[in-house]
Amino acid sequence: MIKVGERLPDATLFEFVEDAREGCTIGPNSFDVREATRAKRVVIFGLPGAFTPTCSAKHVPGYVEKVDALRAAGIEEIWCVSVNDAFVMGAWGRDQHTAGKVRMIADGSAVFTRALGLDQDLSAQGMGIRSQRYAMVVDDGVVKTLNVEAPGKFEVSDAASILATLS
Repeated sequence: MIKVGERLPDATLFEFVEDAREGCTIGPNSFDVREATRAKRVVIFGLPGAFTPTCSAKHVPGYVEKVDALRAAGIEEIWCVSVNDAFVMGAWGRDQHTAGKVRMIADGSAVFTRALGLDQDLSAQGMGIRSQRYAMVVDDGVVKTLNVEAPGKFEVSDAASILATLS
C-alpha cells in the first residue's frame, strides 16, 4: 500500500468532460496522474463504486458540501476516484451536482487503484475488483496524508476528517 511521503504512481485516469475546453473534448478524456498533480495540492478520495449507498449518500456529498472550506485550507482540486468507466462517473457527477467542485475520475480497469495497493476483491458481492474507501492529501504528487477505512467503515475518509488534517 502507498505510504505517506511516497509519490503517486504513474497512471492514466479518465474524466467525462461535459463542455469542450482547451485540451479537452466533450466525452471521456484521459490524463496523466503525475502531470495533473504537479505543483498542486489535491485531495483524492476513493470508494467502492458509483451510485452505491454510502458513496452516494455520504462520501461524495460531504466533499461537495465542504468544497469551500477545503479550498480555504489550500486544496486546489478534489478528485473522487472509482473503478467505474468515465461515462458512469460523468452520470454520477451530474446526479451528485459535483460540477466545479469535485472531479469525478474513472479508473475503469483499476490500474491506479492497484498501483496504490488500495484495491479489494468484491467479486462475492458481484462487483469485481474495486477500490477500498480512502482519502489522501497530495502535494505536488507526494502523499502527505492517507486515511484508509477499515472494511465496512466510514469514519476517516470523509471530508470533515481530511479537513481536520489540514488545520
